[in-house]
Amino acid sequence: MKTFNIFVLSTATAAIVGTMAFSFNPFSNEVDFNTQVKPILNKHCVACHGGVKKAANLSFLFSQEAINTKGKSGKIAIIPSDAEHSEFYKRLISNDLDERMPKGKDPLTKENIEVLKKWIEQGAKWGEHWAYQKPEKADVPSIGGFFARIGLFKDDETRFAKNEIDHFVLDKLKKEGLTHAPEADKGTLLRRVYLDLTGLPPTEQQVQDFLTDKSENAYEKIVDKLLASPAYGERWAAMWLDLARYADTKGYERDVYRNIWRYRDYVIKAFNEDKPFDQFTIEQLAGDLLPQATDNQLIATGFHRNTMTNDEGGTVDEEFRVAAMIDRVNTTFDVWQGTTLACVQCHTHPYDPFVHDEYYKTMAFFNNTRDEDVVSETPYLRFYKKVDSTKIEEVKNWILANGGSSKVHDFEKFVKVLEPKFNSHDVEQLSVGTSTLMDSKYLGLQHTGYGRLKKVTLTGKNRLVMTFNTNNEKGTLQIKDNALDGKTILTIPIFKTRDTVMFYTLPKLEGKHDLYFVFTNPKTPKEWLQIKWLSFQNTFAETPDYQAVETKYKEILNAKADYAPVLIEGMGDLARKQQIFERGNWLVKGKEVKPDVPKYLSKMPKDYPRNRLGFAKWLVNNENPLTARVAINRFWEQIFGTGIVETVEDFGTQGSAPTHPELLDYLAVSFQTDMKWSIKKLLKTIVLSGTYRQSSTVNNTLIEKDPYNRFLARGPRIRLSAEQVRDQALLVSGLLSKKMYGKSVMPYQPDGLWQSPWSGESWKTSNGEDKYRRAIYTFWKRTSPYPSMMSFDAPSREFCQSRRLRTNTPLQALVTLNDPAYIEAAQELAKTMMRKGKSPEAQIQAGFNMIMMRNIDERELQILTKLYRQTELQYRKNPVEAYKFFGRSDTSPALAAMAVTANAMLNLDEIVTKE
Repeated sequence: MKTFNIFVLSTATAAIVGTMAFSFNPFSNEVDFNTQVKPILNKHCVACHGGVKKAANLSFLFSQEAINTKGKSGKIAIIPSDAEHSEFYKRLISNDLDERMPKGKDPLTKENIEVLKKWIEQGAKWGEHWAYQKPEKADVPSIGGFFARIGLFKDDETRFAKNEIDHFVLDKLKKEGLTHAPEADKGTLLRRVYLDLTGLPPTEQQVQDFLTDKSENAYEKIVDKLLASPAYGERWAAMWLDLARYADTKGYERDVYRNIWRYRDYVIKAFNEDKPFDQFTIEQLAGDLLPQATDNQLIATGFHRNTMTNDEGGTVDEEFRVAAMIDRVNTTFDVWQGTTLACVQCHTHPYDPFVHDEYYKTMAFFNNTRDEDVVSETPYLRFYKKVDSTKIEEVKNWILANGGSSKVHDFEKFVKVLEPKFNSHDVEQLSVGTSTLMDSKYLGLQHTGYGRLKKVTLTGKNRLVMTFNTNNEKGTLQIKDNALDGKTILTIPIFKTRDTVMFYTLPKLEGKHDLYFVFTNPKTPKEWLQIKWLSFQNTFAETPDYQAVETKYKEILNAKADYAPVLIEGMGDLARKQQIFERGNWLVKGKEVKPDVPKYLSKMPKDYPRNRLGFAKWLVNNENPLTARVAINRFWEQIFGTGIVETVEDFGTQGSAPTHPELLDYLAVSFQTDMKWSIKKLLKTIVLSGTYRQSSTVNNTLIEKDPYNRFLARGPRIRLSAEQVRDQALLVSGLLSKKMYGKSVMPYQPDGLWQSPWSGESWKTSNGEDKYRRAIYTFWKRTSPYPSMMSFDAPSREFCQSRRLRTNTPLQALVTLNDPAYIEAAQELAKTMMRKGKSPEAQIQAGFNMIMMRNIDERELQILTKLYRQTELQYRKNPVEAYKFFGRSDTSPALAAMAVTANAMLNLDEIVTKE
């Protein structure tokens, strides 16, 4: 037996030595551009020689602008393999202050100069930025001592490590001269994982169940339970809604209501169903282009219908349509590529390898969506009442029997999303004074007024579908072919109506036509005819009973229906050309470009369609170097407070370098391949790690060497999000409603915040349990977001927010001490505390246990007890004050004082913090 062990040890030793021989070369002296040269250039050179500013016509951002390039002096900056004759190097070592670089600053250190010289002498190889290289699955570092690695026993490191994450973290800690922290106590760990996975703390019973479960996998069972909880989707949807800039209003000055809550519900359900991240991506960017797209896939496209629209009179629809397109390009690259592409709208990127025309090639993928900043918010998915849904099925069955499946598709699409159609602003107003775009919204015509709709393809079209309203009792609308005095192809008698959809028969016409709409109404010449939209269609079949079918079709279109804004692609006459905007100005068009992706990233496969669907598939293609990395980093940031790349929004050359690059790439590749883009599997891996389970206690060594916990030598300690602070208060007080989904609600809010002169909209506090629903369901008005959540760093959601920068201000304490929602939570919590103990100390202890899952510190207990006794004494002297605070005539001084104490407790730093 001893002989066998010696053989095992010898074999293992040989394997390790052999591995070291292949993976480590201590004699390598080659300078690495990305880790050694680029940091020097970025810190000392790029400010003047790069980006928008290129002093002396020289840039050190890209190889083609630096290597073998002449500067303003006429001398070559960098000559590969010849440092002595490179002007760049000579300026670094010059003794002439007017010549030496960096100009006007301290000279580079000898060590930095030596690195740059050696780099030039070795050929000045220009490395590609790490983020634009396809991630590779790094080898998992070995940990522990020799005998622990070969499995003879466990040492401190192997006991600490629960999965591969810990191997990478321990390896980094060792290099930094740090050690890991011990595991957090069970109560703290339980509260942490509950808050991270569901956004809610555990209840007393859940804590007790965990503490009494002595099984080896007790913690893993809790994690699985939380991942399966409906609350999981609500917690993670809150993060995603910041990225989607979700709000219940349209933004800009009027900022009126938008009925888009179904998109929010889609996101919650997607997280709860663990919809693979690649599918989640495709549905949101191009759900409408999927074969036989479902209603949910259409609703998913609300991601990009969250762009703001401007309903104010006097605005130009096309200007704000273009603004929405720009926002969509920028948001897409922020969310999925961690790339600041926005500046490429105006010029080639100053720091990253994206050129000006690539911005517009990317915009071309989005430019054909049918939303056009119209007040009606079309296209939208319509949700019909049962009686109208029955009519739809009857018409579908008739068409299938008489016209074929392709006609069914045309019918279904139009009754669902009212597309394809022309919006009224597409009609040029040609008659001065008698034709206009009324309030910048709808085409208006008075007597003798006329407008023109250009280049309409009428081949195979024999029906005009039009919606209009007017106070005219009598009037006539004529449609003329190709000229104002051309042949009249349709005469429409106008009657008094409001927003009525009508069908009219067109003569047989081929090809493209300019159509002139001429209105006459001599009896009431000042009365307006308002046209909202037009659609040119074909009959589904020529049968004797068709008129009855078309009548039912018209009834369906005129029926009142609920709706959700969606993306729909424009085809044929509705497709647009994409041109470059000179210097980013949408009014100054340059050359036309076709849809394409930035060449510095992975190529789009040839079999992908050149539309949003192809673009979305390209984003989640395994060859894309950024998508998986950015997603991993975003979820990591949510758990640990800081991403592996701190600049979650910027993986470019000016962003932060990853603290654990091998770990980031390992997880990115695993996310794509092993986990099949499962977010739940990713989060489970993270929270099961020993790294996550560490105590967050800080010591002097960590404060000195790693004050921001970049190297993860301790557990995360960050303030709760705005939603979590509110939801926690409601849960521990027993007020929290478990109701999910549906229209947004309006909990308590101070009066007078909403100023809505255009619409008269006001904040109407919800009734019943709706007041106590989770914060994710709170109505979100962009120009006046829910104030208590704004105090805790929630964004206005006018634009994509990649991460919330946490602040610590007195306003936050004022919110939790004074906001009606927190006052009521404290009152309810106090009632429970009074039932759980006989003395104030026991009651306070019980309340703290309910919130923090552990006993209160003796000093804190003394302070809170003192607060209680002083407040109770004051209320005994002034019982009216107790009534004012608690709001009930039967309030005792003791209960009111305990409510004040509970209110102070909910404001404690450790309670609004994830320890």
